[in-house]
Amino acid sequence: MGQQIDEGEVGFVDYQDFVSLESFHFESGGVIPELKIRYETYGQLNQAKDNAILICHALTGDHHCAGVYDITERKRGWWNFMVGPGKPIDTNQYFVICSNVLGGCQGSTGPNSINPETGKRYNLEFPKLTLRDMVKAQSRLIDSLGIDKLHAVIGGSMGGMLTLQWAKDFPNRLNRYIALASGSRHTAQTIAFNETGRQAIMRDAKWNKGEYDSEDGPFSGLSVARMMAHITYLSDVGLEAKFGRKLKQGDVSKEHFDVEFEVESYLHYQGKSFVTRFDANSYLYLTKALDRFDFFEGDSPELTVSKIQAKGLVVGFDSDWLYPPEGNRDIVEKLLRYGKEASYVELSMDYGHDSFLVQSQDLYQLIQTYLNS
Repeated sequence: MGQQIDEGEVGFVDYQDFVSLESFHFESGGVIPELKIRYETYGQLNQAKDNAILICHALTGDHHCAGVYDITERKRGWWNFMVGPGKPIDTNQYFVICSNVLGGCQGSTGPNSINPETGKRYNLEFPKLTLRDMVKAQSRLIDSLGIDKLHAVIGGSMGGMLTLQWAKDFPNRLNRYIALASGSRHTAQTIAFNETGRQAIMRDAKWNKGEYDSEDGPFSGLSVARMMAHITYLSDVGLEAKFGRKLKQGDVSKEHFDVEFEVESYLHYQGKSFVTRFDANSYLYLTKALDRFDFFEGDSPELTVSKIQAKGLVVGFDSDWLYPPEGNRDIVEKLLRYGKEASYVELSMDYGHDSFLVQSQDLYQLIQTYLNS
């Protein structure tokens, strides 16, 4: 049964594809013969073309951040509460763009795309990927829309890191940026989590060194990678409040190691549903790109910061242990130290790293105010 489109929502949307037949050069030196970026837009670009906002998604997100595709679809876009008429990212005021990243698997060119030169999937022939490459690809999309300068770039988690990369690589092309629940680089612990997930995929026999059938891939390994990663997106307080030690409802297997607790059932569901929408090789490429990201380029923050012209807002969440508040705060402290305009706000929520995806009046007002400042 379908849902009614409520007042304040963008309503029915459709994706578009930007295709460039010009070769794309990666930071690593790798080249692909053409580039496709899938994206959605909401609202109208004004005559001056100065009201555009680019939203950057998280690791396993996509371009569908608001609205629905048809009346039978039950799930709105992943930031539906934030984007729409009268909402903080107000589509009556702004022209909003959200694209699937280069290297992704939701329509943009990535490892599971067909290489037009061979007629086969790229798989591990896809070039080494960085966040700089992703931002460069997004800039081509923005060029195609005739936009010289963005009103803002906004993102959470990996999307927050992409906003920082935008501020550094294209300083003349944005007025402001908002980075939510992100960081300047991964800690050893975060790299360790990602490597464990990658090994779960690569040790699945069906991965086959990246040469797998899309209908019979390393789903077991990818599922385990997702289960583990999903734990890092939550918080102990949030998990305890939602699940505690509650036992699974309904028939419970008598086998020793089958699902017994509700939290186990929840993680199994997360893993099982993830493999139906995400590609294993994309997961490998994107997590590795995140691990390589270093906003301040080692120990030279002054050189990095000197390039930035846009003002920035960095938001941390007190229950986020994947990208802790102190890492977010450190970004702003360095920006201020070298004379840049930046603000830090820390919000108290129980939802861990995923707090930026949860409706909150504080977050709502914060983004709305900063966009209009």
